[in-house]
Amino acid sequence: MGNCLVEEILKLKKERNAIILAHYYQPKEIQEIADAVGDSYYLSEVARDSKEEVVVLCGVKFMAESAKILSPQKTVLMPTKEAGCAMADMINEDGILELKEKYPNAYTVCYINSSANVKAHCDVAVTSSSALDILKNVQSEQIIFLPDKNLGGYIAEFFPEKEFILWEGYCKYHNNIKEEEILNIKEKYIDAEVLVHPECTKPIRDLGDYIGSTTGIINYATKSDKKDFIIATEEGVLHELKKKNPDKNFHIPGGTISCIDMKKTTLELLYDTLLNMKNEIIVDEEISKKALGCLENMHALAK
Repeated sequence: MGNCLVEEILKLKKERNAIILAHYYQPKEIQEIADAVGDSYYLSEVARDSKEEVVVLCGVKFMAESAKILSPQKTVLMPTKEAGCAMADMINEDGILELKEKYPNAYTVCYINSSANVKAHCDVAVTSSSALDILKNVQSEQIIFLPDKNLGGYIAEFFPEKEFILWEGYCKYHNNIKEEEILNIKEKYIDAEVLVHPECTKPIRDLGDYIGSTTGIINYATKSDKKDFIIATEEGVLHELKKKNPDKNFHIPGGTISCIDMKKTTLELLYDTLLNMKNEIIVDEEISKKALGCLENMHALAK
């Protein structure tokens, strides 16, 4: 049944002139069928530059919104609109407007894990892979960073000359990783390297041999001559890690870190979406125009 469904999806994809994009945290069968797999920054580039008329974004809602904002002429679909992001929901339009009123001279930076409504009020969006490069090109001495206090705190360490005003948001999956979970694995695998996503808390980051995005973690592990790695991020990244490094061992703190929303995508939903052209992402035109500058700056300032 699985192979038949894959064949039907590929057939529909061709008929609809569609491209399928998947985040590294998606289920492995979704990553396998996708035309491109990557982190949020990479997927936003692929969606923007793709020649196809239809973009099927297998991820969470803010990613699909970003694809639509960058390519308003394209049809952007999601296999399920129920796939949201708890972190993105921790900041809304009222919250950012209140911050901007309190700090009128601050440069407003949002993590890409935020809604289109929030991006519409920000100067630039960043991803975990592009944040440091972007902030190097920002001259302002006062930075509002939202919604992730952990990523914001990590970035702030590299710019002691700047004042960072951090929103109290977080990813519950990264935020809940415990030090003892990593140390317990280290006791068993003494030479294991700890690879940490910057959405983790500072105590976890301090244990890291490497801190970086999902793409950065994959690249680091692939280049390293070590055999064992402790991966402090969502376990969907293991699929690509194991594909590129079949002879290496990867250990997840606590045994499992699985984002419920990222795992809502299924082959059945993907098939249904392409068959019926459903779950289209629509962004209000005014919001889209305002948010476009924020996302365009993300690409421009990252260079």
